[in-house]
Amino acid sequence: MSNPPDQAEAERHRAKMAKRKAVQDAEVASKTIEKGLLIVHTGAGKGKSTAAFGLALRMLGRGHRVGVVQFIKGAWHTAERDALAAFGDQISWHTMGEGFTWETQDRARDVAAAERAWAKALQLMTDESFGLVILDELNIALRYDYLDLAQVVAALAARRPGLHVVVTGRNAKPALIEAADLVTEMGLVKHHFAAGVKAQPGIEF
Repeated sequence: MSNPPDQAEAERHRAKMAKRKAVQDAEVASKTIEKGLLIVHTGAGKGKSTAAFGLALRMLGRGHRVGVVQFIKGAWHTAERDALAAFGDQISWHTMGEGFTWETQDRARDVAAAERAWAKALQLMTDESFGLVILDELNIALRYDYLDLAQVVAALAARRPGLHVVVTGRNAKPALIEAADLVTEMGLVKHHFAAGVKAQPGIEF
């Protein structure tokens, strides 16, 4: 007597998933390297900094210290900074920018702000108490040549072995992408701003 259709389908599914699990387990077991990652979030889509702060929350939940340096943003007060402040000394947040370049309209001032932010980033990266350092909108500073790309990439590549670094911002430079361990490009499919919806608390800041 053959199995009922539902039972036969369930058995086929179970066998298929068992094979898939064996492949997946073997793939996971083959990964043996543990290291600090250089992660880049770029692209025209929304969510680059948001994803970085989600990773910060994960690291904080694991008991690691997190450092944040914001290279461009400065005019807006962000709610994520307030939320993460609840972690006390576990988070070290530094808003070093003075707004986007079209707001300051002063290249020398923008370069000076970027250099101060980079100095703070180097300080955090050498502090062994930090497990993650987020360099928010560093890609923008590199795009406008506020910092020397080769020096920045060299310093990121030479970071201590266990440190994770996340760089955010549009238009990541090819040299940075090449140096990174993980690169995610946020694609723009649809954005409410195009329909006249303004930036809103809790969504954009």
